[in-house]
Amino acid sequence: MLKLYIGNKNYSSWSMRPWLVLKQSEIPFEEVKVRFDSFGSGSEFRQTIDALTPVGKVPVLVDDGFVVWDTLAIAEYLAENFPEKALWPQSMHARARARSICAEMHSGFAALRSACPMNVEASLPDIGQLIWRDKPAVRIDVARIVAMWDELLLQHKGPMLFGKFSITDAYFAPVAMRLKTYALPVPASIAAYIGRLCATAGVKAWIDDALLENDFRDFEEPYRLSR
Repeated sequence: MLKLYIGNKNYSSWSMRPWLVLKQSEIPFEEVKVRFDSFGSGSEFRQTIDALTPVGKVPVLVDDGFVVWDTLAIAEYLAENFPEKALWPQSMHARARARSICAEMHSGFAALRSACPMNVEASLPDIGQLIWRDKPAVRIDVARIVAMWDELLLQHKGPMLFGKFSITDAYFAPVAMRLKTYALPVPASIAAYIGRLCATAGVKAWIDDALLENDFRDFEEPYRLSR
């Protein structure tokens, strides 16, 4: 059986992506959660993950001893191994567009990711207002995301970005979590998509698990001293 190593569900946006692909597509896998700690050389996290991959980060997929790391590599590996799940869109052009925007997420939106770390459990609208007021780069990132999502939802007639749930929706789910946590202003069409995405079985299961963790990590929460 596939084994997926992930970090804390409340914080680990990168872990969320392949986990959702597996969960929402009903691909059997074993989840191994490695709690975020100090990340020091002797920490449990580093000892566990360093034994699997030279990059020392989650997520990590292990398939019968074969190790795959990086979310895009894991997504492609799953798509190739489970073609019947149609994890990417069916048409060549749609697949190319889906891969393009996933790559854009992978390397971009640094301002949003930096100013608004994923925190599923939190509700930080006041912080979101300050970020929106004071950080024009965040406004630029959100404007690009809104334009991207609106175009795809209109073109593919929803309910997900390419019609049905795909790797792309899993890839942007942590972005939806950020927009929700910080209550950043988005049009009604985008808020509706976020609502539909959060209602999917996979995203709902992730959120439910994140809410049960109750594991405050101060270095992941720059805007709170405690819960």
